Amino acid sequence: MAKRTRNYLTLADEDLISLAETGDAEAFAALYDRHGRAAYSLAYRMMGEKQAAEDLVQDVFLKVWRLTGSYRAERGSVRTWILSIVHNRGIDQIRSSASRRRTQDKIEASATKSQPSEAFSEAWRNTQRDQVRDALTSLPPEQLKILELAYFSGYTHIEISELLDLPLGTVKGRMRLGLKKIKAYFDSRNMAVPG
Repeated sequence: MAKRTRNYLTLADEDLISLAETGDAEAFAALYDRHGRAAYSLAYRMMGEKQAAEDLVQDVFLKVWRLTGSYRAERGSVRTWILSIVHNRGIDQIRSSASRRRTQDKIEASATKSQPSEAFSEAWRNTQRDQVRDALTSLPPEQLKILELAYFSGYTHIEISELLDLPLGTVKGRMRLGLKKIKAYFDSRNMAVPG
């Protein structure tokens, strides 16, 4: 048995995925051992807390186990595939919790405020949030995606390049253009870029 386990350690990720697709739990465990730490690192950067990151990684690897047959080598490495699942599931969870927060904020906002300055501050933050959202929706999808990955998900230029299978220069160029367009958006409306 120990010899067999050692063989898994020497197999390429693509071979492990193929074996996992046939129900080989040891191959899947080897994939987890190989990529679990990177998945957790990304999940922690996205979620910001240990328990949420651990839950996300568990959810992702359950999904990987169910979807091993959907992996396509021509789209990227197994590591990139797993990290993209972490990213997508993380965004789904962040959006879901943001939606719950917005609902909670609406409930709290409908209650009378004891301090007028608190109401003003909240209105100001909401206005800024709406302005940023409007500016982002004015961007082409390829620039928006890169800005979302960099600023909302914490990816580096190199990670975005690998994730989207784009040259590093293209990623940097699209980011620069996107930021320039957002600045122009605020300049054209004589508004300060929210900070």
